[in-house]
Order: sequence, then structure tokens, then C-alpha cells
Amino acid sequence: MLELAGIIILGILAQWVAWKFKIPAILPLILVGLLVGPIAAEFLSADGKKWIEPIWNESEGLFPGESLFYFVSLAIGIILFEGGLTLKRGEIKNVGPVITKLITIGSLVTFFGAAVAAYYIFNLSWEMSFLFAALIIVTGPTVITPILRNIPLKKDVSAVLKWEGILIDPIGALVAVLVYEFISVDAGGEFTKTALIEFGKIVLFGFTFGFTFAHTLNFILNKKWVPHYLMNVFSLAVVLGLFVLSDAFAHESGLLAVVVMGMVLGNSKSPYLKDILYFKESLSVLLISILFILLAANINFEELMLIYNWKTAALFACIVFIIRPLGVFLSTFNSSLQLNEKLFISWVGPRGIVAAGIASLFGLKLASKGVEGAEYITPLVFVIVLGTVLLNATTARMFARLVGVFLTKSNGILIVGASKISRLIGHYLVSNGRHVVLIDSNQNNIDKAKELGLDAFNANIYSDSLSNNIELNDVGYLMAMTGSSDINKYAISRFRKQFGENGSFRLVTTDEMNNPKDNPKEGLFSHTDDYIRLSEVTRKFPSIQEIDIEDKTHFANLIEITNKDKDMIPLFFMDAEGELHIITSDHTEFENINEDCKLIYLGKPFDVEEVASDD
Repeated sequence: MLELAGIIILGILAQWVAWKFKIPAILPLILVGLLVGPIAAEFLSADGKKWIEPIWNESEGLFPGESLFYFVSLAIGIILFEGGLTLKRGEIKNVGPVITKLITIGSLVTFFGAAVAAYYIFNLSWEMSFLFAALIIVTGPTVITPILRNIPLKKDVSAVLKWEGILIDPIGALVAVLVYEFISVDAGGEFTKTALIEFGKIVLFGFTFGFTFAHTLNFILNKKWVPHYLMNVFSLAVVLGLFVLSDAFAHESGLLAVVVMGMVLGNSKSPYLKDILYFKESLSVLLISILFILLAANINFEELMLIYNWKTAALFACIVFIIRPLGVFLSTFNSSLQLNEKLFISWVGPRGIVAAGIASLFGLKLASKGVEGAEYITPLVFVIVLGTVLLNATTARMFARLVGVFLTKSNGILIVGASKISRLIGHYLVSNGRHVVLIDSNQNNIDKAKELGLDAFNANIYSDSLSNNIELNDVGYLMAMTGSSDINKYAISRFRKQFGENGSFRLVTTDEMNNPKDNPKEGLFSHTDDYIRLSEVTRKFPSIQEIDIEDKTHFANLIEITNKDKDMIPLFFMDAEGELHIITSDHTEFENINEDCKLIYLGKPFDVEEVASDD
């Protein structure tokens, strides 16, 4: 009982440390596992035993016999299902051909390159070498996201790394499963016809069961045959049932089946998808915490000593500094990416949960069968995982500055609220070269924003989902434009430092509008216009106008006219270089106002003669 409680407590503490110091959770989790496992047995325990021992022998331990294999398999299945839920067809199509090449050409380069390196450096058999290579193909989003979260990058660079990590997880898992099947057909014998049949069965049953179960679950939930309070646990039971059933028909096909089910369900229009995803995210955090500590603790000190030599360093260097860059540069040949962007993508390639989990699973199984060289698989993969995460977590920000992909100024704009006025302003900003992201808890507003080609997603500002979204890496301006003054004020106070380093603004409240003395410093556009006024003007004149400015006096006159006219609201000032600046409610003066500048406003077109007479 003490060990079970200890694993959970240590796992959550490690997750907290990762959050506190802004590092991937996998790093402290593996270190904790090694500490309570092989390190404790060798140096800290008086009786020479591990503090946490997943397997003592065939009949003792937390997971005696093969029960650890079963737990690892099911846990990875749930984690991969949660990853599949996040894959959206529309987002994948917009990423471009670079992603397709990275997960095909890049994977092949890693697969064959790492296999050759392992064969010649460690003298492993070709079977073990290819299994090792298959396991390190993957770069998981659970480790890339924390690394990129605090590095302001161009949107396309962060998107390439993010989607590569998400898409390559199931691909790497599938390749590893297929190689494992090749090896285990005759306990490492020749690649026979039986093995090819097994491959076909894995693909057939994985896709068939995954697709069928996804539509069945969606049908059951939409028919409300399951009460809401049972929905999440019922979905979990379905995922576990799918995994076991598919595995019964084709050994190791369960992993593919749950990924397919997650992808199909994630692209459905089920109204319950968000609830399922939130539940699976929380469950995945717990499972990852338990899994990494267990797997690291299960490694024996003798296995660590097997790789405690120069060969490990040589293999690591070959994978990180030769194979990864080669795969990236071949995949990005003739692409729109610049040389410095290719270099940065080459540098950032940390391995994650799927690599470590499946390595432990397959490594232990093959070692228990007496397959030669299988004892190297788990510790070698763990070294690659730990090494790449540590390297990228500590150097990615510095390397981004070194190669020049670090954005010195974040010009992206986050708009809280995706109502009609927000969509209108967002569309104008995007048309003028600014990266804009709209967030809203109303899915209908998000759908309308996406129809306009805008980046938008359903989010609750009271959750942590915004902080974890690397699509917001280049955001430096925050505009809170919801109909709720409380939400606007909360958004400013909570996200000012993270998303509003260059400026945080909100709409004025009705009370502030009626009392100019209460005009806030962060007021947006005008102190005489709140959300209701903006909505009314948008309803009457749903267009954004531009008018040329002659000088500072002319600009001041134009602002005064918009303040008096209830059908015009000032929005932005465009300088001579074409850069847009947000107008605040106190109308802070802009420098270098001349005839090449423009006033951008919402509402009816100006009467030129009226403006001239006022001048």
C-alpha cells in the first residue's frame, strides 16, 4: 500500500516541479523513478532492495508476473487515445507538405539511420537495431509543448514541431509494433510469411475496430443512452474494451485501434467531445506520472552499467547531431522554411512517453524470452529520452536566439471573445499581416470565425488550456472584447504578463463610459464606447474604414469626430511603414504622424466635405 501511494504522490510532486520550473514532466519523473529504483538499491538501501520494485520475481512485487506488461499496454493505449482526440483534419491540412515529409521521409531516415548506428556502434543484431530505431522515431507533444511554450517563435515553426510530435506518435508506435512482430514470430527468427500475415492482421483489425468503436460510442452518447455522470467512465471502459478485443484478434493491434478511434471521434461533431477530452487529459497526467516512475524504477543497475560507456555517448551524438538534422533537411528541401528555421527544427527533437513506454514493454517481453540483445533496448531508449529532453529543455531558448528564430517582439494578437465585432476586427488585422487568435467559450462563434479563415478555438479563460497552447507563442498583445466586464478584467489581470507584454487592453464598462473620470489606462478604442455600443455600430455598419491623415491636428480632429458621432468608433492607427497600432481609450498620442498615416475606424464612411469644414 505504501508503494502504491508513494508512486502517485511522487508522480504528482514531479508534475508540480515540472510546472514550477517550466520543464517537461518526463524529466523529473524519470529521475524520481531511477532514484527510488536502481539508485536506491545500489547506494541508498541497507538491504540492497529498491524502494519501489515493480517486479521482484514471478510471484511478488507490485506487478508480479506479466501484470506490469498489461498495465503498461493499457496505460499507453489510453494516452494514445487522448492524443488521437486532439488530431483535427482541418488543422492537419493547413500545416503543409513539410509535416507530411517529416513524418514519412524523416521517419525513414531515423529508422534506417539509427538502426545502422546501433548495429555498428553497439554490435546489436539487425533485429534489435531496427526495434531500437523504431522506438526513437517518435517526438511526443507531451515533451515538445513545455519546451516551446516559453519560446516566442514564428507560427509556422512552432506548428511544424507541434504537429510532427502529435502525428508521429501513432506512426512510431505502429512501426515499433510491426518490428516487434517480425522479431517475436519465431523469437527473433527469420522474417517469415507468418510475420507478414501478422502485419496485415494488425492493420486490418486496428483500423476496423477503431473506426467501428468510434462511431458506436458517438451514436450511444448522442442517443443519451448513458447518463452524463457516467459518460466519461463509460468512454474509458469502451477504450479499454476496444484495446483488449483488438489485441485478442491480432496481437499488439490495440495500440493502433485506440489511435484510430481517437482520431475518428475527435473529428466528429459530438457535443460531448470536450467533456471526454478534459477527462482523458486528467487521466493521462496521472497515468504518465505512474508509468514513468514505474518504468524507470524497473530498470536494474546492471542494465544501466551495460550502457555506461563511450558507445552510448557516440550513439546519442549520432542520433541528435547527424540523423535528426539529416531527416529534417531532406524533409524540408525546397520548402518555404529558412535555413535558421530548419536548424532550429533539427535541434528540437525530444523523445517522449510512447518511446519510453513501448521500449519498456517490448524490451522486457523480449528479454524474458531470452532474445539476444533485448536487455539493451530499455536502457538505451531511456538514455535517448532523458538526454534529448534534458538537452532541449536547457538549450532550446538559447539556440533559438543563436540561429535567429527567437522573436524579439511578439506582434501576434489574442482576442478574448469571438463575437461579430471581434471577427470583423480579427479579419482586418489578418488582412494586414498580423497573426490573430480568437478564443471564446461559444462554439458557434468559433465556427463562424473559422469560416472566415481565422485562427480560433474554444477555450475557457479560467482553465490552464491557454497557458499550454504553443499556437500563442508569438502573441504579445491582448484584447479582451467579451460582453462581460468581469471576464474582460479577469483576462487582463491573469494573462497580462504572458500574452500582453506589448499591450493589454479591454473594453470599457458601461459605468466607466458614463463617467470619463474612471477611464482605465487599459481601455480599448474609446472611453465613450462599451461592448453594447460596439455591437450596435457593427450591426448598422459592419465594415472597417480607412482615412488618410495629414498631420497631428488632423488626427486629433478625426478622433474628436468619432467620439461625437455615435456611428463611428476609432480602432487603429497605421503608421507610414504600414504597421497597425491599437488606439486606447485615452487616445495616447502616436509619434511621427504625417500624410502617409491612416486612421482605421469602425462604422459609416466619412463625409469628406464635413471633415474638411471641421478642419
